[in-house]
Amino acid sequence: MRTDTIRAAAVQIAPDLTGRAGTVERVLNAIAEAADKGARFIVFPETFVPYYPYFSFVLPPVQQGAPHLELYREAVTIPSPETRAVAEAARTRGVVVVLGVNERDHGSLYNTQLIFDADGTLALKRRKITPTYHERMVWGQGDGAGLKVVDTAVGRVGALACWEHYNPLARYALMAQHEEIHAAHFPGSLVGPVFGEQIEVTMRHHALEAGCFVVNATGWLTEEQIASIHPDPALQKGLRDGCMTCIVSPEGRHLAPPLTDREGILIADMDMRLITKRKRMMDSVGHYARPELLHLVHDTRPAQPRHEAPAPEAAAPSEEEPADV
Repeated sequence: MRTDTIRAAAVQIAPDLTGRAGTVERVLNAIAEAADKGARFIVFPETFVPYYPYFSFVLPPVQQGAPHLELYREAVTIPSPETRAVAEAARTRGVVVVLGVNERDHGSLYNTQLIFDADGTLALKRRKITPTYHERMVWGQGDGAGLKVVDTAVGRVGALACWEHYNPLARYALMAQHEEIHAAHFPGSLVGPVFGEQIEVTMRHHALEAGCFVVNATGWLTEEQIASIHPDPALQKGLRDGCMTCIVSPEGRHLAPPLTDREGILIADMDMRLITKRKRMMDSVGHYARPELLHLVHDTRPAQPRHEAPAPEAAAPSEEEPADV
């Protein structure tokens, strides 16, 4: 039984909507602040670098060309100076960092989650398997290779983004790999109060069902940023509320009051003994499972647009027909 206690931090701050450099600076400052408070595990919001594509929620497709191209220009490649800066911050402070980014891979963008271990190595790069609704105009799809739990300095960590949590088989894929800490993130400042309410239900349910800790970070927009995204007050309503930054125990309890109405860094201590306490009663992928009746088939192959087939072996010349010379 694990007996250590790990301090976690969930970051709810605004990005720099003018570009990735400013947002990365905010990431580095937040890592330093959280580490100074003793955090060993730090989670940032969905596609936080350079920013979540809020424009896609309030603009019709015909008007999205310019902001979409700007997102291409500001998205990060992996590796890049930006990812190396975050890796170095994780290494210097000895913390595990989970960061959401807009990843550019040649002609496509992806909603990507990065897990940096405490030694600065990139332990996992995964892409959201199915972008939601308006997001499908912005990002490509991920694959099963990213549904992976990784060993880190703080334990076994898995991650999903936003409404991937409504895909029970995606969650089960991580549960079956015995995740101890689940990193989640949502855009925040979106949809309205009901979004935050739904996030809370979802995070607490996964913690209970998986028997793990959940550290969830949602984003934040200032009033000035909301006005810069769209001038119509009616549409601006869709860019407020929806925040639910929280840290939840395997018993489904908040370990600190959720952060919903302002910027900040939520801090809480995770007593890892609670994992065994919960799973003693209900281990959904162990003694409470019935794999002979119900089980998941998980295709872990990376999706590739091109596969090389081996060249056919040359046929040996027949005795009846001599080979050309």
